[in-house]
Amino acid sequence: MIASFFYGCTSTRMVQQKSSDTEPYRPKYHFTPKAHWMNDPNGMVYLNGKYHLFFQYNPDSTVWGPMHWAHAISKDMIHWEEKLIALYPDSLGTIFSGSAVIDKDNTAGFGKNAMVAIFTHHNKKIEDQKTGLHQYQSLAYSLDEG
Repeated sequence: MIASFFYGCTSTRMVQQKSSDTEPYRPKYHFTPKAHWMNDPNGMVYLNGKYHLFFQYNPDSTVWGPMHWAHAISKDMIHWEEKLIALYPDSLGTIFSGSAVIDKDNTAGFGKNAMVAIFTHHNKKIEDQKTGLHQYQSLAYSLDEG
């Protein structure tokens, strides 16, 4: 089932803002964002009766670019609602792959049922310096479901 999320539309044509059953390359049963480019699903978790899907996303284009983590929720894994972007690039870099967990026992100390994301920051400016020190493991958490 996880593999089914890997197939997103990567066409470089202009993307309509509203999804349509008439779009020839849009999957009918798998999540795709309403517009722009998506990639790896990351941090799929279940909390309070909802499935949460985080995925790499470029909100400005239909091709690969500055990675964010976008967020969608579903009660049945068929009908999805896009939420606000969960993780934005910052001074450490763009947001690459990772995972998420629900800390139901508050073992990290962030709060009961904290949604904890562990991911790779990628810094292109430092990569260009050829030091090999351009990726960082990072952690973010949410107490409001994403």
